[in-house]
Amino acid sequence: MLGMLLASLDQTIVSTAIRTIADDLDGYALQAWATTAYLITATLATPLYGKLSDMFGRKPFFMAAISIFVVGSLLCTLAQSMYQLAAFRAVQGAGAGGLMSLALAILGDIVSPRERARYQGYFLAVFGTSSVIGPVLGGVLAGEDTILGISGWRWVFLVNVPLGVFALAVVSRVLRLPKRPHSTDRVDWLGVLVLAVGLVPLLIVAEQGREWGWGSGRSLACYVIGALGIAGFVVVEKGLKDAALIPLRIFANRTFALGVVISFVVGAAMFGGISLLPQYLQVVRGASPTLAGLQMLPMVLGMMTGSIVSGQLISRTGRYRIFPIIGASTLTLGLFLLHFLDADTPLVLAMLFMACAGFGLGNLMQPLTLALQNALPPKDMGVSTASATFFRQIGGTLGVAVFLSILFAQLTPNISDELHTAASDPKFGQAVLAGAQSTNPADAALAKGLLAQDTSAAGEVLRDSSIVQQLSPELARPFQVGFADSMSAVFLAVTGLALVALVLVLFWKEVPLRSVGGIQAANAKAESAVEVEARVVEQTGLPLPGGAVVEPPLDQSARPEGARRGVDGPDS
Repeated sequence: MLGMLLASLDQTIVSTAIRTIADDLDGYALQAWATTAYLITATLATPLYGKLSDMFGRKPFFMAAISIFVVGSLLCTLAQSMYQLAAFRAVQGAGAGGLMSLALAILGDIVSPRERARYQGYFLAVFGTSSVIGPVLGGVLAGEDTILGISGWRWVFLVNVPLGVFALAVVSRVLRLPKRPHSTDRVDWLGVLVLAVGLVPLLIVAEQGREWGWGSGRSLACYVIGALGIAGFVVVEKGLKDAALIPLRIFANRTFALGVVISFVVGAAMFGGISLLPQYLQVVRGASPTLAGLQMLPMVLGMMTGSIVSGQLISRTGRYRIFPIIGASTLTLGLFLLHFLDADTPLVLAMLFMACAGFGLGNLMQPLTLALQNALPPKDMGVSTASATFFRQIGGTLGVAVFLSILFAQLTPNISDELHTAASDPKFGQAVLAGAQSTNPADAALAKGLLAQDTSAAGEVLRDSSIVQQLSPELARPFQVGFADSMSAVFLAVTGLALVALVLVLFWKEVPLRSVGGIQAANAKAESAVEVEARVVEQTGLPLPGGAVVEPPLDQSARPEGARRGVDGPDS
């Protein structure tokens, strides 16, 4: 729970403060680099943590993930440019890749899938609390110029340090998991390298394609390198079989394979669409970072409600298929309604739309993780959990990059169009003349530029969006409308993606939930093997060659009562 708190708090606290951070470091248009760098390393590290924890045990890698995350957070407080921040966020992401996935894998080891839906309520409380505290805390910290002589936004990362140290101490002392025998499998470092070669160019072109040109030489080079890297990754994984970073055999399970695709699509829709809401609230509606965090509460409450209801009902009934359907339907509806937001939309209506989308996510995310863990055998708990998180992160990384590219590609022309349209409005003309004489530097600079028929101020929003809030309401209006129109196009695209997820969920088959956790299943299997071996030795009088367990045909009536009952069935 402490590990999940670190991961979820970091995501929510940064999402509200990123605009202020980017403006202070003169790189509003570069903010995607900070987000994308974090997601790239988190994505690449996630399957590695899962595989290593299956091989050597969860606890050491969980503690390593916390330690790396704390170091990365400390480095982020020292950033002097957006490029430095992106590099340090990459370090932070390398730790974050193990926090969420290993927390869920540890829960899967301890608790059965059916009961896990109920226990996830505790994790939900942590996630929900951080979702409420994070945006508000991020807004409060980012809204302060300095705190104890340190820039306010730097505390957004600094707060992770004491919390991470506390989590490390608690995990070290009280997390008790059985030791795993030392694995003889080799670590798939080649797979990690080839996967990086495949993913990084594709993520870079998704971010830079709008500036380079989607058909430019650099973009084409990224496409080719990325495709070759992914093809090479498949070849490497196929050759390594069970020792692979992501064993390809797990995709032979149709339920798991389709669930992974759904995770990918949902990740793109969630990260790409919902993460833009704080910017709508701040740039268009003029909310401070703190107020924007509070205004996001309906979405958080919707998510918590959906997760609690679905978790309790799954625990009682053992059935889960209906909840992803409800979740995908409600998420699609909520995103479509968000597409209608404009500069004049009443705030209460925007909050209702957010609550609808949040309720959909709550019904979708928890049952999805539960189903993917349940689809594979307990011995693959780390791989299944990490793979689900991995593909959701890939979707989220691409979603953030692509949808921010769509937003920025439309922002400048939309604002320019609004400025041209406003020029024919006498009231706007009077505001421009008044602005030229204003003592407000932002009004004066914009008014003089417009009087000289220079609309380059539209592009300035990409560098420093705080310009909009510094302008008088009359002069800010074209910028707010242009931004809202651009956001509307993004939400419409995200709605289409959520609709794809809904169609996929309709074809997803339900697998009955297991009644034991991963550790209990492993122990039961071991006990069953010992029981069978003892019986064979007793009846044949011969030792088993090489310690192998071989069960000859025996009359059921001759078996001990415990053996007839079995653990996994009559022939266990």
